[in-house]
Amino acid sequence: MKIISDLHLHSKYSRATSKQLDIANLEKWAKVKGLNLLGTSDFTHPKWIKELKANLQEQENGILTSKGGMNFILQTEVSLIYTDMGKGRRVHNVILAPNFDIVDQITEYFLKHGRIDYDGRPIFKIPCDELTESLMKISKDIEIIPAHIWTPWFALLGSMSGYNSVEEAFKDQTKNIHALETGLSSDPPMNWRLSKLDPFALVSFSDSHSFWPWRIGREATLFELKELTYNNLINALRTKEGLTGTIEVDPAYGKYHEDGHRNCNVCLTPKESKKLNNICPKCGKPLTIGVHHRVEELADRPEGFKPKSAKDFKRLIPLSEILSKLLGSGIATKKVWLEFNKLIDHFKSELNILLDASEEELKKVTDEKIVEKIMLNRQGKIQIQPGYDGEYGYPIFSEQDKKELPKVEIKKKQTGLNEFM
Repeated sequence: MKIISDLHLHSKYSRATSKQLDIANLEKWAKVKGLNLLGTSDFTHPKWIKELKANLQEQENGILTSKGGMNFILQTEVSLIYTDMGKGRRVHNVILAPNFDIVDQITEYFLKHGRIDYDGRPIFKIPCDELTESLMKISKDIEIIPAHIWTPWFALLGSMSGYNSVEEAFKDQTKNIHALETGLSSDPPMNWRLSKLDPFALVSFSDSHSFWPWRIGREATLFELKELTYNNLINALRTKEGLTGTIEVDPAYGKYHEDGHRNCNVCLTPKESKKLNNICPKCGKPLTIGVHHRVEELADRPEGFKPKSAKDFKRLIPLSEILSKLLGSGIATKKVWLEFNKLIDHFKSELNILLDASEEELKKVTDEKIVEKIMLNRQGKIQIQPGYDGEYGYPIFSEQDKKELPKVEIKKKQTGLNEFM
């Protein structure tokens, strides 16, 4: 059975989300996207868990099903903020659970450490290793996945508050960590450059705070399982057998790919930032160091290295982004929706359009320029203006699309013999 999953989502009870972000809309737009397995999101929130129990039927195999037939597994994300090794740490972790009974026990554990009612993604002062050890005592079937591991501010390997390895964070509990979420601003080839990440399965999910198709399922993980059960899914994450690959956005599309300062309109490559000692040339304050730079810092392999155990991946930009840029209209405008819906009416799902529909069939339904970009997208050949410091990247179809960033003069200073080595 082919599974296309998005197992890192949020509900209407998380901050900065729509009040319409409920089970019905998650199901509706997941089907439009082409997904067949979702994380429930936010299972620790008291109001949301009531909605989950009321709207989803729990099966004996650990899968929950909606009235419309969409598959879910119980999932949440927690933010851990604490001090370790003399430094403030801020790490987000996704948690998967096998049933409502285990979820209730997880929630009871978190209630001993703080509040769970103010945000769908609650904050706790619990170190990563302590969290893992405690959850394993509740059930060995719980899966903990470090979230968007490279994001500067709230991630396992982030430049601002992260560690330099999985082992530093999880210590003797590293044995219970099997998968890592790569996040929008990195892709598998970037992670392949670190040999110490080889033991872990690389997964990709959307971390969506919205149900719209340019958010939900923008990244996804693919499985091939004999039967969709919670145990089979977790076994695939733990052994990599049955995990067949991922769908990725171009990492430049992510909000933290390059270094920079959004307010100063400054975006820099790692090489440029290093020449400036990671200081913004406009305001003189430290730059937000992006994922590209952070990978370069920790990598022990050259760019282009591919491990023998590497899984396949497909790089795609959401269809709505392509239509918006080609039609010269906002992503949620009527003009873009009309074209999007016309394609969905014919091809049934966005991923079918982006991955499988033939060029000939596409030309019967939509404009040739749109078909051309869909095919280039399928080949991973769409150029992206890179994201930085919380600003998303976007497709470049012409010179006019390129955002004019101020010219940064990098003055070379002679600081010693190392300049010449």
